[in-house]
Amino acid sequence: MTQNLSADAGQSHVMPTYARLPVSFERGKGVWLYNAEGNPYLDALTGIAVCGLGHAHEGVRHAISQQADTLLHTSNLYEIDLQSRLADRLCEVSGMDNVFFCNSGAESNEAAIKIARMYGHCQDIDNPTILVMRGAFHGRTLATLTATANRKIQAGFEPLLSGFVRTEFGDMDAVRATAKNTKHIVAVLAEPIQGEAGINQPPKGYLQELRKHCDAEGWLLMLDEVQTGNGRTGKYFAFQHEDILPDVLTTAKGLGNGVPIGACLAAGKAAGVLGLGAHATTFGGNLLACAAAHAVLDTILDEGLAARASELGERIRDGVDQGLKGSNRIKEIRGLGLMIGIELADETKGVVQAAMEKGLLLNCIGDRVVRLLPALTMTDEEADELVQRLVATLESL
Repeated sequence: MTQNLSADAGQSHVMPTYARLPVSFERGKGVWLYNAEGNPYLDALTGIAVCGLGHAHEGVRHAISQQADTLLHTSNLYEIDLQSRLADRLCEVSGMDNVFFCNSGAESNEAAIKIARMYGHCQDIDNPTILVMRGAFHGRTLATLTATANRKIQAGFEPLLSGFVRTEFGDMDAVRATAKNTKHIVAVLAEPIQGEAGINQPPKGYLQELRKHCDAEGWLLMLDEVQTGNGRTGKYFAFQHEDILPDVLTTAKGLGNGVPIGACLAAGKAAGVLGLGAHATTFGGNLLACAAAHAVLDTILDEGLAARASELGERIRDGVDQGLKGSNRIKEIRGLGLMIGIELADETKGVVQAAMEKGLLLNCIGDRVVRLLPALTMTDEEADELVQRLVATLESL
């Protein structure tokens, strides 16, 4: 495979790894973004589930500004009080035991993968294997890319890593069958709801069954809540909809409301796997990122935004369903809280551009699914405006 490695004169010096849309934003407030001409766009994507509190949130803005006036970064060679207190709060809200801070969801999942491998080696397993799911997305580093089930984004980066085996998502019979045919499985890595695959939800009770199976086999249950965490699905973490506790939990995206931060949480037998010198990070858990995350936690917990996400999600799903009643455009509306997928009967070609022309920002995943990830802080009126613009977009096509 050959690629053009040079840029034409006059083109941007940014590597062309994104097919960027022809719009740029200069400021934002709440659920609204404004371009250079001052035109407003209702943001139903929030930086792909990042700005869960909306744009220019007062609490986050104040925390960042105040921290920037004092100290941004020291290094994990020293105690970082804000980091320690953030770990305490995340463990309190999740039930986990300890936390490794990093900068992104991919890094959080890398840490989880390293925990699983070290866990296996501590049991004298030379080639520990992680069970991952078809449809999964865990990141684009080499390890997380291997764990991801997308041949299109893997192409050209071979050889991928060994130590992964794949099975069907949401299917416990498939998990059991794969376990019978595979040696040295030490962990399962799964998303409670698959985001990039089209907002795919497993059957109710799936996580409970997965937990039981991991316990019976001595595996770690590792849940990727990079997209589902921080209040988005109606609980602080999506696993809390079922009566379980994972061994490893990863989060990022909405934890910093736009400031890069990731976290890998561990509990029980996984909590003591990474010891002194086993893992490290330069920027992870620095003062600025932790200040932003504290403000996010304050807002989500104090204002009950997880429960609010459930209300808003139901309002939006019902509104779209009613608005397109009798239409043959919609195959299924699914999701939990403010993680919504609208599967169309036809391909989504043209939907993103048509929505932008109506001042609505969203994206499409796969060939047929429109994805909505709006802010947890939106009002009822803004939710209704989102529905109105989306219905008008789909009717226009």
